[in-house]
Amino acid sequence: MPKPRGNFGLLRNFRYYYPSWGGLLMLLLTLLAGVVIAFAIQYYLAEWLGAYTMLVTYVSLFIPAMCYASSRSGQYEMVLSGYKLSSCHFRPVGVLLSVSAALLATLAAGFVVDAMTLLLPPMPEWLQKALEQMVTGNFLVNFLCVCVAAPFFEEWLCRGMVLRGLLCNEVSPKIAIPVSALFFALIHMNPWQAVPAFVIGCLMGWVYYRTGSLYLTMGMHFINNLTALLASRLPGMDSASSWADVMPTGVYVPVVVLSATLIAACIWILSKIRLHNAWGNVDKVHSLFR
Repeated sequence: MPKPRGNFGLLRNFRYYYPSWGGLLMLLLTLLAGVVIAFAIQYYLAEWLGAYTMLVTYVSLFIPAMCYASSRSGQYEMVLSGYKLSSCHFRPVGVLLSVSAALLATLAAGFVVDAMTLLLPPMPEWLQKALEQMVTGNFLVNFLCVCVAAPFFEEWLCRGMVLRGLLCNEVSPKIAIPVSALFFALIHMNPWQAVPAFVIGCLMGWVYYRTGSLYLTMGMHFINNLTALLASRLPGMDSASSWADVMPTGVYVPVVVLSATLIAACIWILSKIRLHNAWGNVDKVHSLFR
């Protein structure tokens, strides 16, 4: 049986596992196990880890899920042809224009979801302080956690495993993309992050569906988080909960409207990418937890 090529070593460990609904449940359960491990690290090792506690606890969240998925992939390796977590389908638009449109849409989405958060009740003070610690502490640790670890692990889970798994099991994109975005929202564990995460998750899910490129959605995730990290360090942003707090209304509203228009234009460009992937055209192995 021919083996698929491509993807760097770690991603190759998961290409034979296409989780369906039962598999998604198992991924959720293993994520809960990761939460327990993270709390244990926070409680017992925080003093020893010091500034790197946040980074280590964050990575530990995903270790059980990755071990489970890698194990399932190994079980199916001899009977499935395999499907890469990341591939490049950019024709006829081209790589440069496709990547530019995806990244611009991500930057614009930041302003649109910022406006959406204005509809939510005020964030509790304890949560606001916890989130501030993720972007206002040691810059190197913040960068590694927010801009490197988060794009890799969250895209691996939400697009590489959840969305890819559903699409490969012939679930309609109209269902698979929102479900993967819901996964993305849930792992943020609070509505003030979950609502923006769901919206941006739908955008990244659609880009992944069109292009098959997990590297591109990781790049989108990186740009989104890097923008938030840098913005949090601008003068006056330390006490602001939204761009509306630092922009005059006469500027903020046009920026949001212009951003929504830019997203629509970028989506139109990306919609011209021809779908080379037959997502459901994979060998099937029936199992309770696939």
